[in-house]
Amino acid sequence: MRAVRIEGPGILRAVEMADPEPGPGEVLVRVHACGVCRTDLHLLDGEVRIPRPPVVPGHQIVGTVVARGKGGSAEHSLEPGMRVGIPWLGWTCGRCRYCLAGRENLCDRARFTGCDIDGGFAELTVADERFCFPLPEGYDDLQVAPLLCAGLIGHRALRMTGDAGRLGLYGFGAAAHVIAQVAVAEGRRVFAFTRPGDASGQAFARTLGAEWAGDSLAGPPEELDAAIIFAAAGELVPVALRALAKGGVVVCAGIHMSDIPAFPYEILWGERSVRSVANLTRDDARSFLALAPAVPVRTEVHPYALADAGRALDDLRAGRFNGAAVILL
Repeated sequence: MRAVRIEGPGILRAVEMADPEPGPGEVLVRVHACGVCRTDLHLLDGEVRIPRPPVVPGHQIVGTVVARGKGGSAEHSLEPGMRVGIPWLGWTCGRCRYCLAGRENLCDRARFTGCDIDGGFAELTVADERFCFPLPEGYDDLQVAPLLCAGLIGHRALRMTGDAGRLGLYGFGAAAHVIAQVAVAEGRRVFAFTRPGDASGQAFARTLGAEWAGDSLAGPPEELDAAIIFAAAGELVPVALRALAKGGVVVCAGIHMSDIPAFPYEILWGERSVRSVANLTRDDARSFLALAPAVPVRTEVHPYALADAGRALDDLRAGRFNGAAVILL
């Protein structure tokens, strides 16, 4: 099969690989589309460690089940021909204190798609069938792919803001463009923050219901009750704290962020808080994939061929598009 692998920091290579074979409890999936995530960039740049390189990246996988491995449980049976989504969380132990407490996203032995397990920048992939999900009707392969990380992680971050009415979104990329729609549907007021001078991104945010959009280093027109930082920029944490009303929360939604600079206690005081989002759970996937068509969430997508995966990552890094990039096979 054709695939694109990360072979080391900064090394992305198109390769021919043997078709993978599913083991017990696994399914072989023919990939139709795979969203491109900023985490893929962090893996390529060496900012997030790949335990055993090389690895095929990609963890917003849309595909069709081709075959099941022998010896799987009937409880989790996925039949050939079913369309499924495969997200970042690819396996958990099910026995540690986190798994037993319903917090499998924190499992110390968790394995992640496109990092520990070969992902979706390939014609075929293998996944644990317990961590594959039927996809909602009404979305084609291209449109549904960004829901599998941008949507899932974004929604988990949104839930951490409680019932905050005035919500700031810092970094208006794939996740923010999905979650802005959910927040507006919930009756929240959305304030979008983009790279300085990104007039196109700011206009895009307003089309999705943001009542204000401006530069990330600028203050909003009024205090925020919560902020979600999707950009991997630690310097935005004190910026967002300064924009918060008392009791507000800053949620850091990325798997990697540059160092957070020192800041005065004064901007944290007043029962403000900072917290992070780590991965997702299967319940997150089920609940958001049911919610998305009810909103309804619409995704802005930019397709790339598998051979152009490197260009897709470069365009993501440079901010050359609004919405999400998707590899279409």
